[in-house]
Amino acid sequence: MKEHKPPSLSQPEVVFVSFFGAGFLPKAPGTWGTLAICPILYLLSLAHAPFFVFIPFLVMATIISSYITHVVQKKYNVLDPSWVVIDEVLGMWTAWIFTHAHGATFSSLIFTFCAFRFFDIIKVWPANYFDKQVKNGAGTILDDIVSGLYAGILYLVVQYYFPLLFSN
Repeated sequence: MKEHKPPSLSQPEVVFVSFFGAGFLPKAPGTWGTLAICPILYLLSLAHAPFFVFIPFLVMATIISSYITHVVQKKYNVLDPSWVVIDEVLGMWTAWIFTHAHGATFSSLIFTFCAFRFFDIIKVWPANYFDKQVKNGAGTILDDIVSGLYAGILYLVVQYYFPLLFSN
């Protein structure tokens, strides 16, 4: 799909899907989008709220983001453009829930960031299915949710076998 007009940060939907402009930063916008949510997640970790409190918010954010992303893709005639990074934000949030459930630390957040970026780039099934076959906002979002699940599961495995890696 060819973009029929350039997006502008004056449009609220573009601000949302680019996560306040992080998607427009040069080189590796997906990495910038993932990095942009990390300080917020770290601060939420300090609150020590039970992990399950965040799940309904993540589910609602996923549904809303899928819809808004779909609207943006239609409005700008694009399919998963690099400046849409709300999917990376939600994928990292998904992975973070696993670390938060086990007492998130700064080192666990760094590990989860790296694991999420790895899985987001290589797209292990079913992430690759959502990425290539689902041509709407849900496809754009869900491949990153799956990558976040993989990163979270990898964190749990590594944390189980090497618990000292993530101690304070």
